[in-house]
Amino acid sequence: MDKHTFIVQPGKTLKLKSFDPAFTGTFSAKEIAKKKLKADIKQLASLQDVLYAQNMYALLLIFQAMDAAGKDGTIKHVMSGVNPQGCQVFSFKAPSNEELDHDYLWRCTKALPERGRIGIFNRSYYEEVLVARVHPTLLSHQQLPEKTVNKDIWKRRYEEINNFERYLHTNGIHVLKFFLNVSKEEQKQRFIKRLDCPEKNWKFSINDAKEREYWNDYMQAYEDMLNATSTDRAPWYIIPADHKWFTRTAVADIIVRKLKSLKLKYPEVNDEHRAELAKAKEMLES
Repeated sequence: MDKHTFIVQPGKTLKLKSFDPAFTGTFSAKEIAKKKLKADIKQLASLQDVLYAQNMYALLLIFQAMDAAGKDGTIKHVMSGVNPQGCQVFSFKAPSNEELDHDYLWRCTKALPERGRIGIFNRSYYEEVLVARVHPTLLSHQQLPEKTVNKDIWKRRYEEINNFERYLHTNGIHVLKFFLNVSKEEQKQRFIKRLDCPEKNWKFSINDAKEREYWNDYMQAYEDMLNATSTDRAPWYIIPADHKWFTRTAVADIIVRKLKSLKLKYPEVNDEHRAELAKAKEMLES
């Protein structure tokens, strides 16, 4: 699978409509993709173990999407083999009063992964250039200085986010960002399934249906965001999301490739430590 099929190339302008949400790559059958996913999950577990032991880098995975695109399921399946002590998951919903009393990056900043760990953001600070842009009245709750709420606010936030992610990368936190690209029709079918299944009713809100009225506005907000904030340090990947099995396979492949690129290795033991280990073994055996 070629990761460049999905990456948003920095400096180039894309149109979301040119990305097919139902794309399934070269897989001739779902079972083949699931087999690859299983292998990648195993690799991911091994790589995460070395990441944790080396304790030098952290990996931050950001998932953004329209409702019902499969963020929860993708995170659950792809990370199913990872040691829980080396993985942190945070879901960001509507900000609380405390969070509104801080800058918009604050609640995500304090949830950043420690060195040696994989951090996962189910939604993120990108909500501030997506939901807040589609519904600009939300800005009135953020208690911002009046002079900052102008036509340049979105461009300024793109720059702030790029600077923030540059800072993270410089300090050893590598960022991968996934936009799960689901079609409007597939979202509709998934909503209907939630309504028809009592065990999934809790996942549906009338607001989910109302937000569909703003679909075109969201697509424009996503398109602008992807073009403005995909960088070499923190690239965006547009992942086809109409087929969940393909979404999970594609995401796992990209994460494994990224971890391999870090050239991870277990800490080396020096002669002094090696001597201590030999002495400890001798004590245990006696």
